[in-house]
Amino acid sequence: MTSYPRWTLRTEHTSYTVRLSPDGPWAELDAWGPLGVEDGPSALDWSHRTHFVTPADAAPAEYLPYGLRPFTGSELIAARPGQDRGAWWDFDGAEEGEGSLRLAFTDDVLGLRTVLCYETVPGTDVILRWTELTSTEELRLERLDSAAVNIPVTGTARLTYLTGQWSQEFQRTQLDLARGTFTMGSLQGAPGHAYAPWLAVQDGEAEAAYGIALAWPGNWHITAEAEPGGSVRVRAGRVPHEGVVHLTPGDTLTTPRLACAFSADGLDGLSRVWHRYERHLSGERLHRPRKVLYNSWEATGFDVDAAGQLELAKLAADIGAELFVVDDGWFTGRGDDTGGLGDWYPDPAAFPQGFGPFVQDIRALGLDFGLWVEPEAVSPNSRLYAEHPEWVYRIEGRPARLVRNQLLLDLGRTDVQDFVIGTLDRLLGAHDISYLKWDMNRPPTERGRPGAGPVDLDAEHVAGYLRVLDHLRAVHPDVTVEGCAGGGARIEHATIARTDVVWPSDNTAPLDRLSIQHGFLHAHAPHVMSSWVTDAPGIFDPRPRSLAFRFVNAICGVLGIGADLRTWTPEERAEAAGWIARYKKVRDVVHRGEARLLGTPHDSTCGVQYDLDDRTVVAALGTGRLDGAPLVPGRPDRLRLRGVDPAAHYRDTATGTTYSGAHLLHYGLPFAWSADHDAELVVLIRQ
Repeated sequence: MTSYPRWTLRTEHTSYTVRLSPDGPWAELDAWGPLGVEDGPSALDWSHRTHFVTPADAAPAEYLPYGLRPFTGSELIAARPGQDRGAWWDFDGAEEGEGSLRLAFTDDVLGLRTVLCYETVPGTDVILRWTELTSTEELRLERLDSAAVNIPVTGTARLTYLTGQWSQEFQRTQLDLARGTFTMGSLQGAPGHAYAPWLAVQDGEAEAAYGIALAWPGNWHITAEAEPGGSVRVRAGRVPHEGVVHLTPGDTLTTPRLACAFSADGLDGLSRVWHRYERHLSGERLHRPRKVLYNSWEATGFDVDAAGQLELAKLAADIGAELFVVDDGWFTGRGDDTGGLGDWYPDPAAFPQGFGPFVQDIRALGLDFGLWVEPEAVSPNSRLYAEHPEWVYRIEGRPARLVRNQLLLDLGRTDVQDFVIGTLDRLLGAHDISYLKWDMNRPPTERGRPGAGPVDLDAEHVAGYLRVLDHLRAVHPDVTVEGCAGGGARIEHATIARTDVVWPSDNTAPLDRLSIQHGFLHAHAPHVMSSWVTDAPGIFDPRPRSLAFRFVNAICGVLGIGADLRTWTPEERAEAAGWIARYKKVRDVVHRGEARLLGTPHDSTCGVQYDLDDRTVVAALGTGRLDGAPLVPGRPDRLRLRGVDPAAHYRDTATGTTYSGAHLLHYGLPFAWSADHDAELVVLIRQ
């Protein structure tokens, strides 16, 4: 019996085994799951007999070009200009390192070398995959995915993904895919509001969950195919805006990283894998406390002036905020959304004593200072546009379409990047600014660069965006950066690795936000989830909820305040001060602990549990009837915990009640909800 080379990558709890196929020159998945799963016959093995398709079309291949795999979906479509598409390669060797693997394939006729790259992430159960494509000839690439991921199923595959629209992002959605193709993505120059570049796959209702997430803040796709042979094959990668990428001899193109994860503990366990990975991405910055911010946008809108902002800042400081952020409207020409973008100078009419003294007045209140910017945007009536009309995306002879009364700068140009870097350096150097909120409120529409020839505009914009963020990290390491794109339209691992927090949605209404955050926490960690307490009414679920509900919901991530504090009663401000003080005591648990999602927003009680060392924090929220009797009259609702030690005991720091771990696992914490009591933050200490 002929043996074929086989390689195994191991993470903390999982293993991933790849082998050379006995059917042809390609790599295919042999096993993926808990440690040791590779010991035994492969669950992806098949009869190797095919009818009307090639062996490559039926194989659980890790990556195959069109040509070798002609019928059932390929990851790479390449051709020389004017010639037929297709690649037929030979295996050209493997390189193994500590937690890494590189498998090379070459097509000397086409002039292309393809290297499949694998790398484990220390301390996590994530394996990164990407592909390097090196040409020796002029080539056209019509598809250039990062990887294919094979998942064995015995029946119907259950897909979980995150969908939505502006103000309703990250809605957890499920689809049972027995046969056929499912695809999602974005052509908006950003991941977009409609879908997140994240997917989980389960074998029907089986507990184990496989997940992928694409690190790419531009155009993208994820496509899952339930194949006749009893597996699901997922392809993922970026999508060139122009439909093709040109390589010249000697070029090497590196695809975005695709993070691959497995958990034997279902979607909730998979979420903790992603949380741990994002804590890894944050590095040492994870240990900097995420300060309680106050943002003035919902209180003042574009009506920004020093006196009004200082009034809000004093109220924010009084209730315990640590950071004051002036949002849109602070710069010259920004009386509304029709002007000012690109001219990033404080409005002297709004700050008659100067911006520097204003910032120092904020600092004198004991608050850090932050500022909102939208570096990629420009207003048509701005000085910047008058001086550099060539800096915006445009198509010669076609009108420039306005979205939100603005145009988009071509951040792929180095001169535009240099302008943005210079602008941010000037602002951060001239003023004591410790927080920067980066927004993007429109996608590229007429996306062209006249006279530039065949340019990969989407990839160049992404590279420019990441270059600026990398500059901020290197030159201004103490500045906290928040990522935002009209809410949650640009949240993925490349952005998360370079920012400190992200803004999941512009919708801050209590029950709407609960649904958004429930989906968000499946894919992303609490320490990156900026969440505000505001007065916003519900858009999709208008049922009223208390101030306590809004605070407990916001405490599930990084707490911020966005309400108009001038309209709050002294009693409401006092209540807010109490919640902020409680948050400060537990934020290290929320941001660095293991998080478990308890129930869903469709249940009468749901919440999030956080565990760190001997502390357990439970944010519990009443989503159903508020009459104190959701199940049986007089009997409280209960929220069962998970992951606690059944043999240990846990004391509630507020009530002094002691529970056994077995009780918390079997019965749960009791909550008697009412119109005046619809949320609780419970802190348990292990005895």
